[in-house]
Amino acid sequence: MIDSRCGLHCTGCAYKETHGCGGCIETNGHPFHGECPVAVCCQNQGIVHCGECGEIPCELLMRYSCDPDQGDTPHGARIAQCIKWAREKDCAQRE
Repeated sequence: MIDSRCGLHCTGCAYKETHGCGGCIETNGHPFHGECPVAVCCQNQGIVHCGECGEIPCELLMRYSCDPDQGDTPHGARIAQCIKWAREKDCAQRE
């Protein structure tokens, strides 16, 4: 299930409840912390998530995914998730 633009799994995230986060897709790029540049980038390109972008992984997504303090565990997990979503879409379209 695609639940974010950057590959972060929002379903079940504690921030949805504790911070009133509506998710980046549902809020048109304005989750709990304000405007998300990754979401805005996807929206401006008319794509659902970063995996649909020909520039994956771009510098912006790398900063989000690989930030030493706020990034993914494991490192780069959002990028891998976006690529997985893109492959799943390709497979579904071929069927």
